[in-house]
Amino acid sequence: MQYLKDRGFVHPHASEITPRSVYEGRRTLLRQMAAGAAGLALAGWAARDALAQVQRPGKLMALAGSRSAVAGALTMEKPTAYADATSYNNFYEFGTGKSDPAGAAGSLKPRPWAVAVEGEVKKPKVFDLDELLRIAPMEDRSYRLRCVEGWSMVIPWVGWSLAELIRRVEPTGNAKYVEFVTLADRAQMPGLRSGVLDWPYVEGLRLDEAMHPLTLLAFGLYGEVLPNQNGAPLRLVVPWKYGFKSAKSIVKIRFVEREPRTAWVKAAAQEYGFYSNVNPNVDHPRWSQATERRIGEDGLFQKKRPTLMFNGYGPQVGQLYAGMDLKKYF
Repeated sequence: MQYLKDRGFVHPHASEITPRSVYEGRRTLLRQMAAGAAGLALAGWAARDALAQVQRPGKLMALAGSRSAVAGALTMEKPTAYADATSYNNFYEFGTGKSDPAGAAGSLKPRPWAVAVEGEVKKPKVFDLDELLRIAPMEDRSYRLRCVEGWSMVIPWVGWSLAELIRRVEPTGNAKYVEFVTLADRAQMPGLRSGVLDWPYVEGLRLDEAMHPLTLLAFGLYGEVLPNQNGAPLRLVVPWKYGFKSAKSIVKIRFVEREPRTAWVKAAAQEYGFYSNVNPNVDHPRWSQATERRIGEDGLFQKKRPTLMFNGYGPQVGQLYAGMDLKKYF
């Protein structure tokens, strides 16, 4: 399909968000602390301090969270530079090029905003954005993000587990899946004029996947509210699945009995399955998924990273798929 040709691996160069002197000093500090008597414990706190130094790029309203206690929620890997994370995006509502969302998403109006929760729930409700912001305490989480195209990032998110919302609306016994519907407004989203997908963008999870504590409803990143091009004002983040499963700019959450027919399943079911768990053993029909390129690691001799099963979150989520044929349910 011609419209799926945007699978290249060249991304725009972005300036560092931290002064070189600070960055180099931080690396020295990390090495010193890691070598100390406390070993791994000190190294973990040092990495956390390094993360704090890049959390406030000073562009948008601050959104702070407390350190998450959810198992697996805080990778100690180096965060991707803010400039890269906000300029290299997939958000087809603003264009299919990686730089299109950053250039075109200024037309999105993230306030006022409401999210309708409906379907197989005992307490359906339309939530105002401010209501959602108060449902649970904000948490800082640092997740690996793996794109189906073969690149990855590490993003410090701010939000809370989607399970907090799910418990409040009380799903009925008929609720087996959760469907996420995103904004589709031609006045705000120029990409909707194309036929690249069947709009609005729809994604879905099995109910137990949606209830997993790692499944995040995110309202911010790098200590600030979400930029428009990253899915403002709220988006899903499911770190063990390919990035397109994490719906952006959500306006409706529906609890349903049958598996939702998602946007990419409708467009190319043979390439983008409903589950779309990160799996190095199941290739995309047109490329291998065994390795990935971390955005920001662009040296001439920089090797690709091996892709991890479930994006490295297997200890936390592997039990969700016990007994499943992951090549059939890809």
